Amino acid sequence: MAARRATKACMPDHATPDSSPPRAPPVRAGNLNFILVCVFIDMLGIGLVVPVLPILIGDFVDGKDQQAMWYGIMAAVFGLLQFIFMPMLGAISDRVGRRPVLLYSMAGMCVNFLATGWAPNLACLFIGRIIGGVSSASMSVASAYASDISTPDNRAKSFGKIGAAFGLGFICGPMLGGLLGDINLHLPFFVAAGLSAANFVYGYFFVPESLAQGSRAPFTLARINPFAALVKLARRVEIRGLVLAFGLMTFAQMMLNTTWVLYTHFRFDWTPRQNGIALFCVGLCAAVVQAGLLGILIKRLGEVRLSLLGMASGALTYLLYGLATQGWMMYALILCNLLAFAAGPALQGIISKSSAASEQGELMGSLQSISSLGIIIMPLLGSLILGEVSHLPADDWRIGSTFFVCALMQTLGMIVAWRYFKARRGLRLVVSTIK
Repeated sequence: MAARRATKACMPDHATPDSSPPRAPPVRAGNLNFILVCVFIDMLGIGLVVPVLPILIGDFVDGKDQQAMWYGIMAAVFGLLQFIFMPMLGAISDRVGRRPVLLYSMAGMCVNFLATGWAPNLACLFIGRIIGGVSSASMSVASAYASDISTPDNRAKSFGKIGAAFGLGFICGPMLGGLLGDINLHLPFFVAAGLSAANFVYGYFFVPESLAQGSRAPFTLARINPFAALVKLARRVEIRGLVLAFGLMTFAQMMLNTTWVLYTHFRFDWTPRQNGIALFCVGLCAAVVQAGLLGILIKRLGEVRLSLLGMASGALTYLLYGLATQGWMMYALILCNLLAFAAGPALQGIISKSSAASEQGELMGSLQSISSLGIIIMPLLGSLILGEVSHLPADDWRIGSTFFVCALMQTLGMIVAWRYFKARRGLRLVVSTIK
């Protein structure tokens, strides 16, 4: 409040709505630190429940097929609500400010974790996930807050810190959730609720608003349409092949994310602790490749070759996941699949070069919409397939069917990308000959 009164007092009496909006306050460590903690805690809380929630659902249903089906439905509903409410809450934050929306998100996630942890039946568990899907918009609004309080020179650095907090939360979350889940399946949810509550209290008392009154935008229905970005992307004929390849690769990853815990539980009788360790390894490998090795790999191989090799590595690994007969093989395959973690960034880099600087934000947002759509569709498809084979003996190769579908999608994406690159290379040769 004090910050808003001071801003208003400094405005000249003759200021009008047509005047240049007041400059955002310079970045302050306390403000940015809150955003980093907010993103870290949100991802830590989400990661905490990943190795536990699919197992917890089994306490409320009869049979593995029902367990897989209901987890798929809950994951899809969570993704659908995110898809709808994330742009809506972002637009609301442009109208009323970032702080109220961030506080709402943190309070909602706290209620979500408490409702899930206390749930005595499947219906209450479902209600908790609905609350979580409606509330989990902190990433987009946190990025907007960081933009408000950063100067153009250090904005990229602020976004980089947010990305690091996001990754660190998802690396630590599953490991901690697995360890706590081995003690009690409900414990990770209460820990996540406590972290969200602590972050809410800190934000309420110590964090000021970042968006000045003169910089706020009206709320319109057109700005909250989650399908608009996908429609615009579909019209980009010149990169349609790359977008299709990216979508297939993303959808395969979403199916893996949805079915991993139940697959390893059904096939290898893994506990939350073992899944937490495995998911920690995945997050750590992704961080090492994308934060440390990506530049070296691009320099050595080039973005085109790296994206194709990464997709090929991913397709082969999916196939081997489905054929694995011992749990230790899953850990080995994770560590041998490093190139796959570079395929997505390499492909995004190629797609990015196809657009002007003024279109980069819209383009990256459109690609994110593909990921959001995958979060809705692939849990349903993955849980349906896993439910159909869940009655098979643990040593039956067909129980790995979800991973075989992932391998197929990844292979198709690689072929589409290869044909696109081949056609573009042929086009450049024709142009060069004409010149």
